[in-house]
Amino acid sequence: MQKLKVFLSDSLNPHLNLATEEWIFHNLDPSQQILFLWRNEETVVIGRNQNPWTECNLAQMKSDNVHLARRTTGGGAVFHDLGNTNFTFLSPKESYKRENNVQIIFDALKTFGIQGEASGRNDLLIPFHDGPRKFSGSAYREKKDRAFHHGTLLLHTDLTRLGNYLTPNPKKLQAKGKESVRARVANLNEVASEIRHEQIVETMVASFEKFYGAKAEIESLTMASLKEMPELKTQYDSLSSWDWLYGNTLEFSHKMDEYLSLGFFDFHFKVEDGVIKELRIFTDCLYPQLIEDLTNELRGSPYRGDVIKHAFGKIQSKYPDLSAGLTELEQWLCRQIEI
Repeated sequence: MQKLKVFLSDSLNPHLNLATEEWIFHNLDPSQQILFLWRNEETVVIGRNQNPWTECNLAQMKSDNVHLARRTTGGGAVFHDLGNTNFTFLSPKESYKRENNVQIIFDALKTFGIQGEASGRNDLLIPFHDGPRKFSGSAYREKKDRAFHHGTLLLHTDLTRLGNYLTPNPKKLQAKGKESVRARVANLNEVASEIRHEQIVETMVASFEKFYGAKAEIESLTMASLKEMPELKTQYDSLSSWDWLYGNTLEFSHKMDEYLSLGFFDFHFKVEDGVIKELRIFTDCLYPQLIEDLTNELRGSPYRGDVIKHAFGKIQSKYPDLSAGLTELEQWLCRQIEI
């Protein structure tokens, strides 16, 4: 009989929950079957190799206090809120079967009268009159002795907001990578109105135990767990850092223009690994040395608002008579970058 372990997150912090996944994957005994259930407050989660500037509407996210998180697995960008339950399975590699995890999910959903179906390797669907719709997507990882499978269950997430945060502004950005493909999705409460996070957690744990024929040891995790688990704290610090969220990005270009009091400005940034590699500023501004100084100050800097503000502070000290115009330019530029 295999040992079963269940972790339930009492935290809604996306970086803690993703760090917990990493901690489970890298640090726990791979001979046991593990299930981790969790949910995040409003968050856009992008894949390991995605570009937040092209995948996300960062301005809208900042305005609405929506988090950005980057997972360590591949795949596309998704929106999480409290209507979205997340699952993570960890199994010994020699006994791992994706179909087992899918069966555990489907058995849990049968409690609510829901009949799911698998589509390809990643998606789970429910039937509708106009065709099947996706309620779950998955991603996978493996190493020598363990296999990892995680995904989402859309219970009652606000689907109208999905596009608000996952739709980039096409006028601003051109990137080398592909943008995510948006699939038709549906909430499970459209076919089972009573379904909620607490109920799905209860039925998933019961289904997990029934499938393996054993009782699971259950442990709750909170932000306080960071003080007690140094390995978890290390993962949390890494996954919540600017370098991971933004710096881990393929080369892309970002162009923006505006009429301001100092003239017309057309900025062309080339950014790689979150750093400004090239910058051209086209302008009819009457102060060419200012433009040269600003270009030199920004080139080679991290592509984020606090760095740009610091650079403008140095420029302001050289051109005190242009303070008002430079402040206007700085504020406009930071709004375009929005981090």
